[in-house]
Amino acid sequence: MKQELADLFRRRYACHLFQGDRPIQPDDLDFILEAGRLSPSSFGLEPWKFVVLRSPRHKHALQGACFNQPQVGTAGALVVILAKLADLAPDSDYARQLLAREYPGDQLDLAMSNYRGFHGATDVRAWSVTQCHIAAANMMTAATAVGLDSCAIGGFNPAEVKALLDIDPERYEVALILALGYCAEEPPEEKLRLPLSELVEYR
Repeated sequence: MKQELADLFRRRYACHLFQGDRPIQPDDLDFILEAGRLSPSSFGLEPWKFVVLRSPRHKHALQGACFNQPQVGTAGALVVILAKLADLAPDSDYARQLLAREYPGDQLDLAMSNYRGFHGATDVRAWSVTQCHIAAANMMTAATAVGLDSCAIGGFNPAEVKALLDIDPERYEVALILALGYCAEEPPEEKLRLPLSELVEYR
């Protein structure tokens, strides 16, 4: 299992052009979305929503909001990951419900107090977006596991994306867009990454 997972990490790369006429099987897409759903989140608040776009009309419209990157228009499917905002307020029904699930019984009062302090001291919009990136990473690994390619799209105009998808800016921020499909390019021969010796410091 350890080697299989390492192979997935080595195989995944950012595809910049997909085979636009090759659809993604529904069960593969469900598997990828399930990987996002099962991802860990701080306080167990699951601050994400996944909007899936498959029609050429939606993909091409979104491509314009992503500075015309070709992988957006040619992807078999796009997953727009939205970061929750209003639902994360300590007094919201959503936050209390999920905190009660994560911290049952006598644990809840302390958890609510801790979360209230955290929420007041934190840039919640930025925090929610970074939490969504955890789900995105798991979804890209899951895509590789079912033989699909992916590209994380961080270059987009948030206002245009929200307008195209009719997103309430008080409730959500656009965290990331995942392009999924079958790559039209040859994969690189090796993974280009800095060695661990340049990245890791033991103390």
